[in-house]
Amino acid sequence: MGEPLRVLIAEDSEDDARLILRQLRLRGYEPIYERVDTPEAMRAALAIPTWDVILCDYVMPRLSVSEALALCRERGLTVPFIVTSGVFGEYLAARAIAAGAHDYIVKSDLARLVPAIERAREKLQPRRAARQPGGGRLAAPRAKREGISR
Repeated sequence: MGEPLRVLIAEDSEDDARLILRQLRLRGYEPIYERVDTPEAMRAALAIPTWDVILCDYVMPRLSVSEALALCRERGLTVPFIVTSGVFGEYLAARAIAAGAHDYIVKSDLARLVPAIERAREKLQPRRAARQPGGGRLAAPRAKREGISR
């Protein structure tokens, strides 16, 4: 049994979701996942912010990357958001990163997926640790919170 990884997969293709899950298992993770493909389903899945990573297909008929990112911002989540796509040019990748994604992966190169997840989780760990419980915001530095001046 691998290390548990809670994954929200925004993907309209069940086959592509299976390939992603297979890659995670091959690299030592045991994914606990939910697959969504509409804004309503994503909103419901984000209602309980327990996800370790969000993977989002770039092209879906009922949910766009920008909608998915907006839903995450609405919740104030500090979770790695990685865009996947069957065809991904530099222009689209730059747009995804500029919109707030942490990385992008071409589905034909899923070997990059786990390293991208691990990099994004490592990068966000200090911010996630500083979060106030249930507040959805970063905690203020101790001196500032308590009114201590230095």
